[in-house]
Amino acid sequence: MYRDWTYWGKPVPGFGDPDARIVLVGLAPAAHGANRTGRMFTGDRSGDFLFAALHRAGLANQPTSVSRDDGLSLSNVFIVATVRCAPPDNQPSPEEIVQCQRFLDEELALLRNRRVLVALGAIGWDATLRHFERQGFAVPRPRPKFGHGARAQIEGAPLLLGSFHVSQQNTQTGRLTANMFDALVADAKRAAGVS
Repeated sequence: MYRDWTYWGKPVPGFGDPDARIVLVGLAPAAHGANRTGRMFTGDRSGDFLFAALHRAGLANQPTSVSRDDGLSLSNVFIVATVRCAPPDNQPSPEEIVQCQRFLDEELALLRNRRVLVALGAIGWDATLRHFERQGFAVPRPRPKFGHGARAQIEGAPLLLGSFHVSQQNTQTGRLTANMFDALVADAKRAAGVS
């Protein structure tokens, strides 16, 4: 299908508004999405769902993204990933997650205005809680449980919200609907003080 494309095929950095108050923590580049285009959630069905929602919420200037030079810009949102390279079978190993954690830490440190982190899926949720621990925040035991709409307010840390991942597996089965995700984005905007 993408035979004529020259694939990016290297670690994919985060992107968005450097002054963002809302940070989305994804899983990893999709093999034929970000691994091909070089920009998170760009050129795949997950991105189609995500960018349409961000556009409806007034956080993206357009509802689609097909390439890294298609003019998409985000307002008050930045997107990072737990893992930087496309993992085999779209399932990163624990070792890969550990190897990439310093990149997540460094990117989040640069986003000084962040107030809300939205974990897209359980892996993003766990990676964010581990990030909080590495930053010295007291994550309670037992750890806050992931779920769609889950909230974890850890003293001194940004608010953590959980969302089912915007994967095609979730959106086409109805596990995650546009209405569910729109409500979660609206909650993130309120909590971050974004109008």
